[in-house]
This record gives sequence, structure tokens and C-alpha cells, in this order.
Amino acid sequence: MEWSIQQIAKLAGTTSRALRHYGELGLLPATRVGANGYRYYDERALVRLQRILLLRQLGLGLPQIGEILQRHTDERHALETHLAWLRDEQDRIARQIAAVAGTIRGLGGEENLMAEKMFDGFDHTQHKEEVEQRWGADAYARGDAWWRGMSEDERAAWQERSAQLGRDWIAAAESGVDPASDEAQDLARRHVEWLRGIPGTPAAAPEGDVKGYVLGLGEMYVADDRFGANYGGVEGATFVRDALRVFADANL
Repeated sequence: MEWSIQQIAKLAGTTSRALRHYGELGLLPATRVGANGYRYYDERALVRLQRILLLRQLGLGLPQIGEILQRHTDERHALETHLAWLRDEQDRIARQIAAVAGTIRGLGGEENLMAEKMFDGFDHTQHKEEVEQRWGADAYARGDAWWRGMSEDERAAWQERSAQLGRDWIAAAESGVDPASDEAQDLARRHVEWLRGIPGTPAAAPEGDVKGYVLGLGEMYVADDRFGANYGGVEGATFVRDALRVFADANL
């Protein structure tokens, strides 16, 4: 079967212009172009478009999506991996919905508020074991106490600061600036300041090996897809690593 570009745009909730742009970048070539110049897409192209849209939802830039599509050509395996992540998110969100619904019922006097149920799905401890393995139990305990001691507004502000830093890194990487440029080095400075504000990390400890910690994190961003996704994928993470390396050598 084949679908026209207009049909695919409608089905996918996107635009013909976006699909043509994907084609120009080599992400989604048309299966064929008719004599009238119209583009048509087959089932395999639809699978590829689904992968593109899923990766976009993770915040990846188009250049990084292109790299992923080239490196992970087994579409079934790639989609199975993404499906597992979606199911984890579905479970987490379902738990949050149930927790909030229970709180609403409690505020209405329909049931007693249960502290152990109110925060189900809001787990920030999911990386506890990994943090303890990398930096020790004390590092996790101090960071956990810091997080639990925040108000909801403070947590939201910190999360937005983190998200904005990630967005700025992605924008800088996609703009093609040099990791040693003033723009990239200003981002590296902000990044290190952000790290210093997290209790329990070597960056926050007066006696900590800040340079070694920053250099190690940069390498981890590139090696671990979970962290790399915050910076637009492997290419963006590589840009962050290189900029942090320049900053660390000059300032830490």
C-alpha cells in the first residue's frame, strides 16, 4: 500500500512541509514521486516516520535522529526498546494519576489521606543504586536529603533550570559553534555551577576532585544514551563533553 504525503501528514498529526523537510535531510525519503510531483510513502516509510516522531518526543534534534536511524537499522528491536520505555512511563503516569485522584478524594472527605500513597509515581530514587555505586552511599544520602528538603516550587525551579540548560546545549551544538568558543564555554561554566549546587556530588564537596568529576561526567554523557538524550543524542553529548573538557583544563 501507498499513501500520499497529504494522507500521511493528516494521519501523523504533522504537516506536508515537515515531511518534505525530513525528506530533504535524508530522514524520510519518499518511496516514489509520481509524474505529478506528488510524494508517496509505503509501509516501511511509515515505520520510519513513527520512529522519527518517537525520537522527537524525547527532545532529540533532527541531526541526532539521523545518526540513530543509521546506527540502529533493526527497526523491530529499536521499537521494542522504545515500547518498553513507553510502558514504564505509562505505569509511572498511571500511578501518579491514582495518587492525585486519591488526594482529591481525601480533600473532599471521601477517604483518609494516606501519605504512603500520595507520592506513588513521584519516585526520584530510581537511580539510587547506580549513584551509590559510582559515588558512594553518602553522596546519594546527601543528595536525597537535599531534594526532599525542597519545596514544590523550589523543585520545579530546579527542574526548569536543568531543562533550560539542556535546551541551550542542544541549540549550541546544532548551531555548529566550536566547543572552545565563548558561547560554549559560557554554557560549560553554567553547567559546572549547576553541578556545584547539587549536594553529595564531588563538584559540591570542598575536597572533591571537581575536574575529574566533570571530565568523567562528560564521558558518561557520550557513553550512556540515557544521559546523551538530554543533549540531543551522541553528537550533542560529544559537544558537551568537549566543551567541558576545555573548560576543566582551563579553570579546574
